[in-house]
Amino acid sequence: MSLRVLITGAAGFLGRYVSLAFKKAGASTCGIGHGAYGKEELSLWGVDEWVQADVTVDTLEGIGGKFDVIAHCAGSGSVGFSFLHPMEDFQKTVESTLNVLEFMRRSNPEARLIYPSSPAAQGDGNGTPLRETDPCTPESPYGVHKKIAEELCRSYANVFGLQTTIVRFFSIYGEGLRKQLLWDACNKMLHGEPEACFWGTGEEVRDWIHVEDAASLVVFLSQASSKITLINGGLGIPYTIRDTLHRLRQSLGISCALRFNMQTKTGDPKYYCADTTRLTQLQWKAAISLDAGLARYARWVKEQI
Repeated sequence: MSLRVLITGAAGFLGRYVSLAFKKAGASTCGIGHGAYGKEELSLWGVDEWVQADVTVDTLEGIGGKFDVIAHCAGSGSVGFSFLHPMEDFQKTVESTLNVLEFMRRSNPEARLIYPSSPAAQGDGNGTPLRETDPCTPESPYGVHKKIAEELCRSYANVFGLQTTIVRFFSIYGEGLRKQLLWDACNKMLHGEPEACFWGTGEEVRDWIHVEDAASLVVFLSQASSKITLINGGLGIPYTIRDTLHRLRQSLGISCALRFNMQTKTGDPKYYCADTTRLTQLQWKAAISLDAGLARYARWVKEQI
């Protein structure tokens, strides 16, 4: 793969894995985001060139040269944050996406954009797998902002002829993730208490995809010969939160009891599972099962705590 790839948010959880996946595929990679990093650390993430800056038209044009692929991984990644800081969440998600699209329109119209979005743009699945064509009724500022960013991608594709692919990733997890359910659960379970308490009923459903598979899918979509505008990024396997935490507890090798407080967090969906019909038609398959991924994550967490 003799491509030049730009990864926004390359220092983030998904961005690091996407950068490494492109690098392993033979691409030349340029990352942009926040933080000062040494060459050794950047090399571990597969980043050849690092630009410490906000994602704006000016900073992107200042990098110089043309990109074949842009993976726009920058943006907000927290439903809870969007309720507390809706304006900042809008800036992180919507404004950064608009800047990437404007950069492409003005200076790099031949590039192919891969935009990782979220099923939060659609809202709760109401007990059935979410199809890409299902209505969008987001239930959080985060979901609204993802929906707007998706609409911008479609608009720039339709009006200006840009190549944009939106992939709605479901529950991404894996080594390096220091937030959300699995990280919190590991910390609670490893704390030594006889019982760990969690939000909800335990019957909420999630569709888990390991971050290495998510990154692999980004690379795959960047090379797909057919025009793909929107696709679900999940395995299509529904797991309840209760079952997931039981599996995680087994991976950690501990025996604390699990309890649920029967209260729903604002913005938390009851049912998130992908309809993977379109993905199956492309003959892409995930490599990491949930049990294998949880075992890897449990080992990593134990090294961190």
